[in-house]
Amino acid sequence: MINYIWFFLIFFGILVGILSGNGEIISKAIINSSGNTVTFAIELTGIMCFWCGAMKVAENSGLTEKISKLLKPILKLIFKEASKDEKTLGAIVMNLTANMMGLSNAATPFGIKAMEEMNRLNDNKGIASNDMALFLVLNATCIQLIPSTIISIRAACNSLNPGIIILPTLVSTTTAAIVGIVCCKILQKYF
Repeated sequence: MINYIWFFLIFFGILVGILSGNGEIISKAIINSSGNTVTFAIELTGIMCFWCGAMKVAENSGLTEKISKLLKPILKLIFKEASKDEKTLGAIVMNLTANMMGLSNAATPFGIKAMEEMNRLNDNKGIASNDMALFLVLNATCIQLIPSTIISIRAACNSLNPGIIILPTLVSTTTAAIVGIVCCKILQKYF
């Protein structure tokens, strides 16, 4: 459905532009934005490679393992069923650790694995359990220690201080995660 909406927005925008005599401006804007998009994508790719390399160093140095050790006791408190299975809890920890470091691309396979493992423990296969719903909320509101993707985008757009968002991001994502957990725990009592 969203594809149709985008198509009609673009089509009617171009049509109105042509009918109002701005066809040349539209074609110049399309060409300029296409070139800027390619340049931006190349810059962003380089910066993302840097952050992925930095995260690999963090992984090899044991930093991610230390973070996961800190997370396990907390996660055992909030996940009822998943905390009983070490394999499931491990996938959850790896997903959340990757998300905390701002590497959502690396977190995706762990998130899929965590959902598969929680579904394995689920009595009602194919229907989300409370732990699955909580994991989804935590995945969406994950605390960002290093928002590397946003920092990369800001650097690619020539921000004077791309890292200035670290503290506000940490505060907002921590607040969102806490509110998400509280809401899930309240709703679990009624549904």
